[in-house]
Amino acid sequence: MPEYVGILRPFERGGVVDTGDAGVGEIWVPETDLGGAPFGMKVVCEAGPVVANQITKGRVVEVLGDPSQPDVAIQGIIRAYGLRERFPDAVLTEADKFPDELSEELIQSEIRLGRKDLRTLRTLTIDGLDAKDLDDAISIERLPKQLLKLYVHIADVTHYVKEGSAVDREALRRGTSVYLVDRVLPMQPPQLSNGICSLNPRQDRLTLTAAMVFDATGTMRSGEIFESVIRSDVRGNYDDVWTMIQDGKPVPGYESLFDDLMLMHDLSRKLRAARLVRGSLDFNFPETKIELDDEGRPIDIHAVPITEANELIEEFMITANIFVAREFEMKQAPFIYRVHEDPDPEGVERFYSVAKRVGMTLRKPREVTSRSLSAALQEIKSHEYNETLSQLLLRSLAKARYDQNCLGHFGLGLKYYCHFTSPIRRYPDLFIHRVIKGYLRGNPRVKTWKIRAPEVAEHSSLTERSAMMAERDSVDQKVAEYMSLHLGERFLGRISGMTSAGMFVRLENTAEGMIPFRTLNDYYVFSEEQMLVQGEASRRVFRIGDQVTVVVARADIINRQVDFELPNENLGTVEERKIDQEELARIREAAERRREERLRTVPVRPGSQDFMPQGKKQRSDGHCGTKGERRTKKAKPRKSSGRTGNSRSKSSGGKRGKQRQPGKNSAPKRRGDRR
Repeated sequence: MPEYVGILRPFERGGVVDTGDAGVGEIWVPETDLGGAPFGMKVVCEAGPVVANQITKGRVVEVLGDPSQPDVAIQGIIRAYGLRERFPDAVLTEADKFPDELSEELIQSEIRLGRKDLRTLRTLTIDGLDAKDLDDAISIERLPKQLLKLYVHIADVTHYVKEGSAVDREALRRGTSVYLVDRVLPMQPPQLSNGICSLNPRQDRLTLTAAMVFDATGTMRSGEIFESVIRSDVRGNYDDVWTMIQDGKPVPGYESLFDDLMLMHDLSRKLRAARLVRGSLDFNFPETKIELDDEGRPIDIHAVPITEANELIEEFMITANIFVAREFEMKQAPFIYRVHEDPDPEGVERFYSVAKRVGMTLRKPREVTSRSLSAALQEIKSHEYNETLSQLLLRSLAKARYDQNCLGHFGLGLKYYCHFTSPIRRYPDLFIHRVIKGYLRGNPRVKTWKIRAPEVAEHSSLTERSAMMAERDSVDQKVAEYMSLHLGERFLGRISGMTSAGMFVRLENTAEGMIPFRTLNDYYVFSEEQMLVQGEASRRVFRIGDQVTVVVARADIINRQVDFELPNENLGTVEERKIDQEELARIREAAERRREERLRTVPVRPGSQDFMPQGKKQRSDGHCGTKGERRTKKAKPRKSSGRTGNSRSKSSGGKRGKQRQPGKNSAPKRRGDRR
């Protein structure tokens, strides 16, 4: 039976679990099914599937605790998305049998079977300072005729995780590692992810290597994939590598690899330039970094810029993914590809429309291609509204997913693409490693893999989506907790999105909140067509991308929502009427359609006139005949306008509930993991 997480509140002789999810609503819990749970606590309840216009009845199965406590809030997110912190005993028992180190005897046995010994090749890993699961390493060599040979080494997880084993079944169930703000929920048990599979320095490790040869222009001339054993020399990090790129001299500990790093940097820049030319979309959003104290409470939020050190690794991983996907598509092997379909035409149209309204002279192409959008992104790079316009374009794109067919990747401008480089933390990578090794060893299980590939691809797409939403919710949770400590303070930000209920503002530290229109003096109407709002009386206009100063008015740490106030409403520019009667009529029609859709699909709420607990007689006024009932004041009918009054989901940026702006994602281990 499905589980739901929410706040238990009293109702009649039982209670309701307020999930905070508009698609689920409140779940009615009879008194006999409360299980002694105290009201006001965050609980887990079991209930049947939510059906529109029907009451959802459930029972409390676990009390998580006080929702205002940081750990309880994160536990609620974990449970809400069906994630697991602990591994089953069978998995841990199996994982305990894995070795801590590789024996020379095992290495020599593998070499006799065809594995290449690359332990004398200069090799390093480059990751964040706090990363523990190091699943990729890189090496580079000069060859005659100005050629370079790049090695991308990936942990050979399949050597240990056998198909159908307890560890494998649990990895498939999880689908991906989940990187919450305060913890990691790994796909593989720590004995693997942080142990024998992690490419730690000065330790022998089994790997799969993609070795690719490039000419002086950065064009790939040849390549091969093979099983290998490596020994990483240095555990590098982005900060050190970026310092060396800037200063042109080695940081202590990197002396033996400095020349290699400079070669790598030069090659990565050529690969990146070629990628942009062929139409890859370059979204360069800063990541959100949330600093926590020992108790998990946020003490600082700041943006972390993307440097050329991050881009170096990203380019090499993308290149390896392209090479592997092309090789196995040519073999017509059963495989799992990373695919990304064409964008939403209306969203792209909105991007060009808003760009024009903020003074850009972008030429809209007859046919929308990745190359035309890539050119547009490069053109707006130096514009004041660059980040806002980039966010707007990003929202028009389809979500990348996994598929057994090679359908291309629009966002990268590619015909061939897969995920090969992270088998510790992504199951599709693990799956294709088995396929690769099967072909390398001459015993491909084509029939079995063809059956499994579609199932694994679909399941992995779903688990990735859940992981992304959980990661984002954990960021939103800590942002709300942080902003609750700064009530009444002023911050500078930009309008990042709008709805009929308010404007969303993204601060310089990447935190985001909403200015509800109800807190403003004028009555504002939102034009989605023009991406602006205008006051009916003052004719003041606010647009996407406008810079504003806001005051933190409210921070709801239970629902993960932040509200701002606009201390100076006169910041908006007074302009002639922008929303004519024809558009206003369209706005009202759209609002009415949304209202009717909500009436058809929103679950019945306990306490509404449609809610009828068993055994109660409905009175003519729509309320249940309970002694001492509190009547709900009837709202006066109101003419529909562009504002719905209580809608907080954003059609043009911002977040509420499970929606959140793309780009603000501190969770994935690597930039580009979600491509």
